[in-house]
Amino acid sequence: MTLQTYSTTRPLYGQVAIVTGASRGIGRAIALALARAGAIVIVNYKQAETAAAEVVALCQQLGSRALAVQADVTQPEAAERLVSEAAKLGPPRILVNNAGIAKTGLLVDTTLDEWRTLLDHNLTAPFLCTRAVLPHMIREHYGRIINISSIWGIAGGSCEVAYSASKGGLIAFTKALAKEVARSGITVNAVAPGAIETDMTANLSDEARAVLREETPVGRLGEPEDVAQCVLFLASPTASYLTGQVISPNGGLVI
Repeated sequence: MTLQTYSTTRPLYGQVAIVTGASRGIGRAIALALARAGAIVIVNYKQAETAAAEVVALCQQLGSRALAVQADVTQPEAAERLVSEAAKLGPPRILVNNAGIAKTGLLVDTTLDEWRTLLDHNLTAPFLCTRAVLPHMIREHYGRIINISSIWGIAGGSCEVAYSASKGGLIAFTKALAKEVARSGITVNAVAPGAIETDMTANLSDEARAVLREETPVGRLGEPEDVAQCVLFLASPTASYLTGQVISPNGGLVI
């Protein structure tokens, strides 16, 4: 393994990092945190071209190279193209599978198409991106794969059965793959956020948000940066002995 200059202030200097769904919310915060640490950031987006370009510009202002790549990562060819574009800037060393969607509703009201769409975005997309990036990491004998799950993937959420199943599947994927690739110098971990201030929670009523804050022991909703800091730690070279684990920034909501 040959890494470029390491420092405590820029611990990811020169490492190519792919962040799926990086145009907004948690993905945006992750991209900026990695850029601040010196990574070359691949900002993946599906439709939000303008927002992705803004994230790239912010990464560049932080002194890091960045590139926006449009790809619907639920599609095999698009996932392969995303990784290929990233590899033009150097061997991909970090993959953050962040892109995902949510849906609430009773299971009996969930259609088969809705079920499949959730699984495609929250479980199949990470599989496709990971499968595409692994040959590069194995060749380098180094890699950090970080999957963004959810507390509902740990505890299950009422009226979020399909979402919980997809995020729980991602945790199982994380644990199994960690065992498979550990001898190749690759770690695989998951981050399972609680209630975070994103577009998803912004759609909740004031009453529902107040209930969430009350139920969270620290007394507030999380910020995207709270998640990004967990990802940054897991992506660092110093996290080499941590694999197959789930870190859950949730303010004590699920312990």
